Amino acid sequence: MNEKQIQALIKKIQSKPKKQDVRPTYDPTLEATKREAPSEEADQRKQFFSEMKRREF
Repeated sequence: MNEKQIQALIKKIQSKPKKQDVRPTYDPTLEATKREAPSEEADQRKQFFSEMKRREF
């Protein structure tokens, strides 16, 4: 590929709209059970509970 073809391909890829991952849900039970994106709090919570499992009381 020459330089012009590569530039045209890059321009074509960048001009495409990105797909949206969010789809509308029409059932409230699906929305309630939907997993959330991992957050910093979730990571801390997971680490805390894994630490508590190791300890003996």
